[in-house]
Amino acid sequence: MAATLGVSRSDLLLWRMRDPVPEAFAALVKRRLAHEPVAQILGRKEFYGREFRVTRDVLIPRADSETTVAAAIEACPAGGRILDCGTGSGALLLTLLAELPQASGVGIDRSPAALAVAADNAGRLGLSGRAELRLGDWHRPDWRDALGTFACVIANPPYVEDDAELALSVSEYEPAEALFAGPDGLDDYQVLIPQLPALLAPGGCAVLEIGATQAGPVREIAAGAGFLADVRRDLGGRDRAVILRLGLGK
Repeated sequence: MAATLGVSRSDLLLWRMRDPVPEAFAALVKRRLAHEPVAQILGRKEFYGREFRVTRDVLIPRADSETTVAAAIEACPAGGRILDCGTGSGALLLTLLAELPQASGVGIDRSPAALAVAADNAGRLGLSGRAELRLGDWHRPDWRDALGTFACVIANPPYVEDDAELALSVSEYEPAEALFAGPDGLDDYQVLIPQLPALLAPGGCAVLEIGATQAGPVREIAAGAGFLADVRRDLGGRDRAVILRLGLGK
């Protein structure tokens, strides 16, 4: 209703509750009754205090991922050069660039449509000059070519089990390739983590979002690649992000 009236939610609740219902409101309610996410209906989602444009081509930024961003800021407070693997809307990378004024970054995604959304968000936030967006897929052998090394690699890879039951607002409207990762949800960690050492500058770190039950398995995968892992929990007390640093001698 607030969007239909063109006002904020607080203004709606404080001043506009007696307004006549706009004609466009019914159509939006019909879409929501069909389980379409509010963020897609409105075309935007707030994340870390900023507004990001979203479409059906990208995963909707979630509050849980703010834990991942906070972990990256903690692990790499000086910024430096950042790589975002699977950038989608650009929410993770662009938030880090906004919070770390000295940082620059590269965001990769295998979807041209997602990269177009990320580029639009970079422009809206005034970050186009510090964010390079390019096609990339860590399942391809040549994806690291010419990327160089980074102070921080951040990723929110697919980590949902193939047979997981999801809300219709997720399963019917968000891109499956950004959600599902094999029978245990670990397929992308198994592919991506062993490649991270070659992407990290000396003293660099990687920050990965994880499912609430995946800290143990992801630690094991990381240890096999020479990493020490430190877990961060979200506001609900669930494991949500791992900070990876190469161990001594690696």
